[in-house]
Amino acid sequence: MNTAFFFTTAIFYTLATLVYIIYLMTHRKGALWAGKNLLFAGFIVHILTIASRFFEAGHTPVTNLHESLSFFSFLIVLLFFIFQKQYKIEVLGSFVAPFCLILLISATFLPKEIVPLSPILKSMWLPVHITLAFLGNAFFALATCVGVMYLIQERYIKNKKLGGLYFVLPSLEILDELNYKCLTYGFPLLTLGMITGSIWAEYAWGSYWSWDPRQTWSLITWFLYAALLHGRLTIGWRGKKAAVYVIAAFTILLSSFLTISLLSLGSHAF
Repeated sequence: MNTAFFFTTAIFYTLATLVYIIYLMTHRKGALWAGKNLLFAGFIVHILTIASRFFEAGHTPVTNLHESLSFFSFLIVLLFFIFQKQYKIEVLGSFVAPFCLILLISATFLPKEIVPLSPILKSMWLPVHITLAFLGNAFFALATCVGVMYLIQERYIKNKKLGGLYFVLPSLEILDELNYKCLTYGFPLLTLGMITGSIWAEYAWGSYWSWDPRQTWSLITWFLYAALLHGRLTIGWRGKKAAVYVIAAFTILLSSFLTISLLSLGSHAF
């Protein structure tokens, strides 16, 4: 059943992406409304996907790369709707939907079988650690989408070509503020994810830190985002520099996660 829900979710996200593209090309409000509602419909089915997977597996469905990419895209869409309601930036969905669709398409080609949990994963720390870590990463993904929007808008203004997407994208000030908000939410969650992971590691392996590849790259990612926040607060890293930095940091985060998972490196390998 969860497989049927999964593919239905992918269909809705595909339709939402196509309609959002139409909106970016035509600037028609009706297309924006339709894209948001198609994405929301996909999100509802996505809830059913994860819930059915949970009941079929008997544990939090984040124990292989297929499940993790699905869960990651779910959290990104969830945060989009929360931010959209608060900041009224509906056009953000035009960048969120394609990214989440890519995650689901990638998950489609990965093994979907539910396998019994290894004893080490049968712990209350599994949902706590994973949820905190992925929530932090979801905020960073949103920050990356906002950063891309910032660079596009900044280019229009710099070249004095006020056309195309210029009229549908928010101002640079709003985009920079939203970028910062995402970082201030994501960084504490990433920190808590690392702390709970270390506690779990001590319980499971007898050591809080073993320089496992996933632990090492999580620490590198933590320093990257810590440096960005420090730069924003102390030496005024704003605008284009912050947008480029957050995109680069997320690229490193996602690349390391996929590489470690696909190559089965270290004890964190699926």
